[in-house]
Amino acid sequence: MSRQPTWDLACELQAAMFEETAVVGGLDVELVYYRGLGECRASHWVSDPTRLKGLMEKIDCRGGHTQIGRVLEHVRKEAKRAKVDAFVFVGDAMEEKVDDLCAKAGELALLGVPAFMFQEGGDPIAERAFREIARLTGGAWCPFDAGAASQLRELLRAAAAFAAGGHRALADLSKRTGGAGAVKLLGQMR
Repeated sequence: MSRQPTWDLACELQAAMFEETAVVGGLDVELVYYRGLGECRASHWVSDPTRLKGLMEKIDCRGGHTQIGRVLEHVRKEAKRAKVDAFVFVGDAMEEKVDDLCAKAGELALLGVPAFMFQEGGDPIAERAFREIARLTGGAWCPFDAGAASQLRELLRAAAAFAAGGHRALADLSKRTGGAGAVKLLGQMR
């Protein structure tokens, strides 16, 4: 339930991801979400921002514990089937065993999937877990304030640039726009 305001914001901001990747060559996105008591689902891969927004708008947030381990396991399975260039997670809490999540993150690292862990708020337990997942996978952890839509927009845009074109696209975005999101991710991924 804590995610609803940020989920609504993400529905609006996801267009920035696709706008940036059009410069590099496009992006396919799979939406994975969890909610309630054990529900964890994934959409089909989509490359159309309107379709992604439509999928997101059908989802409402429900109370329940985090299921980050299930999401990491899903990403691992997808990466074994086909190349996954990046994994973006937006969350505010972590209620699982951090060692279990780190083991799953290590498997993603072996498959070459960097995790971009974007944290709303300042929960120190979530921060510790998100930072470690990012470190293990060669990704990045960045906090954001849900009241500042521009922060999340910049982070999503930067993650999308990386997914579509790697370090070069992220560096180009940073040079072109001076965007704070690209600068933050570059600083951690060097």
